[in-house]
Amino acid sequence: MKKVKNNILFLFYTILLGAIVGAIIWAFLKVMNLGIEFLWDYLPSQFSFPLYTLCVCTVGGLLIGLWKKKFGDYPEELNVVMGQVKKTGRYPYHNVFSTLGSALFPLLIGASVGPEAGLTGVIAGLCSWVGDKLKRYKKEVEELAAIGLSATLGTIFRSPMFGFMEPLESDEETTLPKASKIVLYLAAILSSFGIFILLNKLVGGGVGMEGVPSEGIEPVQYLYAIPMTLAGILAGYLYFLFKKLTSSLKSGLQRFTVLRAVTGGLLLGVSGTFLPLTMFAGEHQIAEVTETAAEIGVVMLLVIAAVKLLLTNICIDSGLKGGHFFPVIFCGVCIGAAMSLLFGIDMGYCMAVVTAALVGHTLKKPLATVLLLMIVFPVRLIPVMLFAAAAAKFIPTPKALLPAKE
Repeated sequence: MKKVKNNILFLFYTILLGAIVGAIIWAFLKVMNLGIEFLWDYLPSQFSFPLYTLCVCTVGGLLIGLWKKKFGDYPEELNVVMGQVKKTGRYPYHNVFSTLGSALFPLLIGASVGPEAGLTGVIAGLCSWVGDKLKRYKKEVEELAAIGLSATLGTIFRSPMFGFMEPLESDEETTLPKASKIVLYLAAILSSFGIFILLNKLVGGGVGMEGVPSEGIEPVQYLYAIPMTLAGILAGYLYFLFKKLTSSLKSGLQRFTVLRAVTGGLLLGVSGTFLPLTMFAGEHQIAEVTETAAEIGVVMLLVIAAVKLLLTNICIDSGLKGGHFFPVIFCGVCIGAAMSLLFGIDMGYCMAVVTAALVGHTLKKPLATVLLLMIVFPVRLIPVMLFAAAAAKFIPTPKALLPAKE
């Protein structure tokens, strides 16, 4: 009887923790959006200054470098956070507040990164702190950090099942936890997602990727999935090539934290001045690309995608850290739009296939890839997205393209 009571009580704590996670994510994204509106909408409307983007990004890079020199090179990348949680069952929480700042500042100055990397570290640290306070639940407490990670991913990307599956899917095999743990994971994910949506409805704010419509295609046009999958995989190769190059530069400038950040800010400003669509995470620009693809043109769409793949890696390795999911999805959308203009077939279909292949190649998790992209593309495209993501996983990345540390 006591065990049942403890299990129910721990489930309640897990639901409460999920709700807190959802509120933290909502508050973070709300502050982020307000800051972006102030820096990039309000201030430019008050005066005209042709080098505004370059100055904001460069000065922002300097301030971020100074912040990191004082508080440490945080946030850590998502795979690092998840790897540590999987290995140790916990994540440090002594620097939660400084990590919040480190995660927020690059997003404010328009870095080509998403918010997931910083938030997962903060939430994992918070869950580890809660676990230390709930030591009476010995075995279950070890899962709190992992549960918090799943809730964070499911809420940020507005895809609860992606949050559940992404940490579980691996190169070897996907192993589901015991039924009791599944209940805890889903309870936390759904409570986090529910509070996030509720606060969005009541107060506004948050972030979300724009949906892409698809009018349908002829059966024979499904054959186009093969060249478009290959295009997505080639883009994945380009991503890893750029990652290797920027990782090498990072290693050479490892000690020069401020210089790296200033360089990253300067390159971000130059790119943003000439190609504004390469800035920011990219989720809000998806609709713009969909509506104006013909005006942008095939060549420029491909250029934007390539530059953004490079810029994302530059931002991460220079210290303007964040996640790569949103930018990579945006790049897939740009390449898919270019393929649609080339082949003369439905744009939503082309975007879905190319993006699934690109994300699938970088993530190496087909199920998680499809669950993530379901919030962008129509459900009826799931089979072809699964084909592209699976093919992209099983076509390996040449070792020569991988950074030495990997």
